[in-house]
Amino acid sequence: MSDFAAHSDRIRAVVDWPEPGVTFRDITPLLADPEGLAATVDALTDVADSWRPIDTVVGIEARGFVLAPPVALRLGAGFVPVRKAGKLPAPTVSRTYDLEYGSATVEVHRDAISPGDRVLIMDDVLATGGTIAAARELVTSLGGVVIGELVLLELAALGGRDRLGSDTPLAALVTYP
Repeated sequence: MSDFAAHSDRIRAVVDWPEPGVTFRDITPLLADPEGLAATVDALTDVADSWRPIDTVVGIEARGFVLAPPVALRLGAGFVPVRKAGKLPAPTVSRTYDLEYGSATVEVHRDAISPGDRVLIMDDVLATGGTIAAARELVTSLGGVVIGELVLLELAALGGRDRLGSDTPLAALVTYP
C-alpha cells in the first residue's frame, strides 16, 4: 500500500457538493493518473488477497464499477454489478436504503450469485453504510456468503462502519475523520 500512499493526495475534496454542508471526495483525478490507478488497484487487491478464495466481486454503481472489475481479474474471480433500480435487463432482487442525503434502491440479477459463492463487496466510499448493507442483503438473499467488504475511502464521521455492525471484515484504503 505504500505505492498507493504516494498517489492518495490526488483524491480531492469538493466542498458543498452535491449540497451545502457535504464535502464530496472526488477520486477522478486519482483514476485519471495511470500510476495512481494502478497503485489503487494493486492496494485493493493486496487487501482482498487475504480473504481468498473469492468467487465473485460485487461492484456497486457507479464508481464501484471502476474499481471492482480489475480487482476481480487479479483475484481470478467474476464480477457482478449491483445497479440502481431499473438498469438491469433480467429478473432482479432489490433493496432500498438511506443515503446521507436521500434514499435509493439497488438491484442485482437473480441468477448473478449462486448459493455458497464467496463474495467480496466493493465500493468507492463507505459513508453511512446503507449502500454496502443493501448489497450485503442482496448477496445473502441469493445464498452468497459475504467474506469481505472493501472500499477506497471511508468517511468515519458518518458512522457507516458502526451501522454495518458485522463480523464481516471491512477495510478502507483511506479513512477521513
